[in-house]
Amino acid sequence: MSDLSRQQAIVALLDEQAFVSVNDLVSIIGVSPATVRRDIDKLAEAGLGQKVHGGIAASATPGQRRTVNLPFFENRDIAVTQKRAIAETASELVRDGSSIIVHAGSTCFHLASRIANRNLRVFTNSIPLASYLAEHGTCQLTVGAGDLHREPGILYDPALKSYDFFADQFFVGALGISAAGLLESHPLLVRLCNEMSRQANETIVMVDSRKFAVRAPTVALPLSRAHRLITDDGLSDADARMLEDEGVDVVIAPTGEGGQP
Repeated sequence: MSDLSRQQAIVALLDEQAFVSVNDLVSIIGVSPATVRRDIDKLAEAGLGQKVHGGIAASATPGQRRTVNLPFFENRDIAVTQKRAIAETASELVRDGSSIIVHAGSTCFHLASRIANRNLRVFTNSIPLASYLAEHGTCQLTVGAGDLHREPGILYDPALKSYDFFADQFFVGALGISAAGLLESHPLLVRLCNEMSRQANETIVMVDSRKFAVRAPTVALPLSRAHRLITDDGLSDADARMLEDEGVDVVIAPTGEGGQP
């Protein structure tokens, strides 16, 4: 296969999915990892893809971001000020002695760092979050069972039909937000989000204001299931009106920046 043919194949894959790993491209195209990385470099230089850790992601399009589910540790370093402010505000809603479910994702990770040493019972399926709490926390920690799914970084058992726990609050992020609800691209995150929401008295959504421009393909949870939504002070007037129209209780986390950078 020629260089042009390989690169056209990669671009075609990015039209169908937001992220393709180097390992997947090696299997699909049948070339070495070094060749795949060179192709990724050329596509990134041409603006046809975004080089990210472990592979290539679809490029952003004008006016609306493409759905890009970045690897966890890379995503954790994006919009850090906003995520920290949201996590701090969320931590103030957690009652000592209560039980909470914390979903996967970078904003949820920032929340975990703030409640690690409190008198709480924390349930999570997130490997990065559980690892942090195990090493740095003193809270009671319960980790979901199941197979390891590396891309979203979660443990999940699709055969499990019911859970033997119930929590006061479920804290969840999302890849995107629209009037339809919380948006995700990974099917396991969609299913887990729905299941965990049913196991808590209150569902609290934590999303930075960038997420209102992201249009992921699947509704993980309708806004009617969200009791509260915490975002940063970069929220646009249009998005604020949309949330108000949908009856969502919105909490603004101040960043001290007067909006988005």
